Amino acid sequence: MSESKSFISGCKGLSLTADEKAFFRSERPWGFILFGRNIGEPQQIADLTAEMRDCIGGGADIPVLIDQEGGRVQRIKPPYVQQYPNAAALGAIFRADEEKGLRAAWLMSRLHAFDLLRLGINVDCLPVLDVAVPGVHDVIGNRAYGQEPEIVSIMGKAAAEGLKAGGLLPIMKHMPGHGRTMVDSHHDLPVVHATREELEACDFVPFRRMKDELMAMSAHIVFTSIDADTPATTSAKVVEEIIRGHMGFDGLLMSDDVSMNALRGDIAERTRGIVAAGLDMVLHCHGIMEEMIQVAENAPPLSGESLRRANAVRAAFPAPDGADEQALREEFNAMIAVA
Repeated sequence: MSESKSFISGCKGLSLTADEKAFFRSERPWGFILFGRNIGEPQQIADLTAEMRDCIGGGADIPVLIDQEGGRVQRIKPPYVQQYPNAAALGAIFRADEEKGLRAAWLMSRLHAFDLLRLGINVDCLPVLDVAVPGVHDVIGNRAYGQEPEIVSIMGKAAAEGLKAGGLLPIMKHMPGHGRTMVDSHHDLPVVHATREELEACDFVPFRRMKDELMAMSAHIVFTSIDADTPATTSAKVVEEIIRGHMGFDGLLMSDDVSMNALRGDIAERTRGIVAAGLDMVLHCHGIMEEMIQVAENAPPLSGESLRRANAVRAAFPAPDGADEQALREEFNAMIAVA
C-alpha cells in the first residue's frame, strides 16, 4: 500500500461521494477533518468516519480531527452533545479557585472524549494556547483561557490531559501564538509588531511549556520581529528558529487551513509554501474538490522526520481510562452551574 501524503482533508457533506472516495483512495491523505457541514445525527457521523478510514485502509489509528472546543467553536452541538462553555469561562473559574479551574478544564476535555470517540473521532483541535491581549479580535477572543501565559499554560495542559485520559490526542493551536491578532485570519493577514522579547515572555510561553505534546497547528500571522514578509505558516525562519528552536517542539506541525485568505497565492502555491517552510502536514478543510486536487498534487508523500512524527502520532492513541461518564458529567455540570 502506498505511503500517506502530507495532507489532511475535509469532505463536502454528510457522506462521501463516489468522487471523494476515489480521490482519497488514490491520493491517500494522512487524516481527515470534520466541520459543521459534515455533522448530522450520531450514526451518520460514525458512518462517515468509518467511510473515511475505509478509503485509506481502515485502522482506528487513522486521525480524524474536529474543532470541539466549547463556546462558539463546537462543531457537534445539542441535542447530540451538550453545549460546553468557552475557554474564557473556564479561565474565570480558575481565577476564582485554581484547583476547581484545572478540574473544570480536565473534565470538559474528558467529556469531549466520551462524545467524540464513540463517533470515530480521535483528535480534538484543542487546547487553544493563545494568550489573549486586550482588544484581541473575536477570531480568538473568548476562545483563550486568559491574558496570563501561566494560566493559559496550566489550563491548556489540563485540557490536553483530559483528552488523553479519554483516548483522544490533542492539537495545540495556534503556534507560535494567535493572541495578538486584531483581524480575522480567515479573511485578512494579521500582522503583529511585538518585539521578540515580548513574544518570548508571553505568547510563546504556553507552547514552550507544552512542547512534548505530539501535534500542533500553525498560525497564519506575520511576526515582524522575526520574519517581516511571511506568515508563520509559510516561514522557514519562524519554524526553525522559534517553533523547533526556541520552543523545542519536535512533534507533528500542521498548518491552519490552507484555504484561509491570510495566505497569498492559489492553493497550489500555498501548499508548496507550507511544505517548503518545514511543516509536516497541510490542512485543507473546505471539501472543495478542485482545491483538494491542488493540495494533493503539491503535498509530497510523508518521509524523513515528517514520517517519523506522523508515525509517532498514530502509535500514541491511548486507551480510555474507564471513567464513569455520568459521574463526570454531573460533576462538571454542577461546577459550571455555580460558576
